[in-house]
Amino acid sequence: MKKSQPNFLEHVYGENYKILDDVFLTTHLANLCKEKTKQPVVNYIIADLYSFLFKEVINNEFPTKEDTVRTRMANLTPKGFWSGTIIEPETKAVIVDIARAGTLPSETCFKILNQTLNPDLVRQDHIYMARKTNDQGQVVGVDWSGSKIGGDKQDSVVIIPDPMGATGGSVSSAISYYKNEVAGTALKIITMHLIVTSNYIAKLKQDHPDVIVYAIRLDRGTSSTKALESIPGTYPEEEDGLNETQYIVPGAGGLGELMNNSYC
Repeated sequence: MKKSQPNFLEHVYGENYKILDDVFLTTHLANLCKEKTKQPVVNYIIADLYSFLFKEVINNEFPTKEDTVRTRMANLTPKGFWSGTIIEPETKAVIVDIARAGTLPSETCFKILNQTLNPDLVRQDHIYMARKTNDQGQVVGVDWSGSKIGGDKQDSVVIIPDPMGATGGSVSSAISYYKNEVAGTALKIITMHLIVTSNYIAKLKQDHPDVIVYAIRLDRGTSSTKALESIPGTYPEEEDGLNETQYIVPGAGGLGELMNNSYC
């Protein structure tokens, strides 16, 4: 039986960049981005969006197996057994929380994996980092303040759920850390975002072309008219999804602030 094949946005960035084309999810993401949307609705929508997005990631990226299950009807009939394809429950997985915007998405994915896989093989790590900006508010790097890594990554699916894929600096730094500092060889590394920009995709393609990227929406609102009227990725030199302080346009605003009701 073939795995689920969701609708993906047509683009020419490459096969590792999977942007969903799902009107249900984009509707709810649009509601999240509205100025009037506040707590607690912000976090409800984000958790729901990640639940749906993670279903597609699991369906399409995790190993599967054929299994037979004895159902409750087996006491009444010898036909009371179900056979079919399931997610391989003995898959190892690591969820990476990039605090603070990534904490809720990470917790949501961690819960889902514990209900899908053998929980003994599921781990949640934590990384504490933030954008480093100059006096003009422009991003110039990443500040690390600590991490809590609970083991190696050998034969694990490593998941990094971070809502806004803007410049790609923080996520690229986290991936480099796992590749270079965490022991073992990962089965694959997957990042998950509500919104990504063309800038983010270019950064990941340059730094980590092996990484698989999932997103609900692509934003490139500051691109040229020619680029916006073409298939995404056709004119990469004319694509841009950031303002002068590297926030996504049109984007959703500062989700880290909104998710925590903390604006400093």
